[in-house]
Amino acid sequence: MRSVAETTVILDDDVHQASMEAHKRLMEQIVRTGDRAAFKALFVYFGPRIKALMIKAGAEQAVADDLVQDVMMTLWSKAHLYRPDRGAVSTWVYTIARNARIDRLRRRSSQPYDDLDDVELASEEADAEACTLASQQSEGVAIAVADLPEDQRQIIECAFVQDLSQSEIAAKLSLPLGTVKSRMRLAYSKLKRRLEVYQ
Repeated sequence: MRSVAETTVILDDDVHQASMEAHKRLMEQIVRTGDRAAFKALFVYFGPRIKALMIKAGAEQAVADDLVQDVMMTLWSKAHLYRPDRGAVSTWVYTIARNARIDRLRRRSSQPYDDLDDVELASEEADAEACTLASQQSEGVAIAVADLPEDQRQIIECAFVQDLSQSEIAAKLSLPLGTVKSRMRLAYSKLKRRLEVYQ
């Protein structure tokens, strides 16, 4: 007969396995149909965890928020690159997070950085109130970005996921620079109004 501890470990393994399978199914939905609800579910799950990891690695709150957005927009735009045979969705997401943080630090200055591999992952038992707030913020941002008109969302993704300048976006999308600037202003304005509640 199993002890309570052994039963708990088995149940934890089952939950973990079910979670991994659920994440794979959500990724498949995003790739197949561009399912925004699937993206939202992944955003709500991973957003607070990425933020906690970034803060633990020394990022300021605002920078951590920006990095969460960068990582999740990369997940959305590059979902087709995820290969289930190479590892769990969480492994892929945390690799994107690690690279996003390194890129951000390289762009900012020559300041040294600690690799996220050397930082302990945040406990799943993190402060419930902070997690709830971060989850609500992440969900709000995901919904706000997903609700942008396609032409504006495309420009936001080019700017924040691909880190392109306005001129580069104009060239890539074959649009006049003025159109890119105008659509970006409109998108920022809509996002600002939608996200005021979280400030």
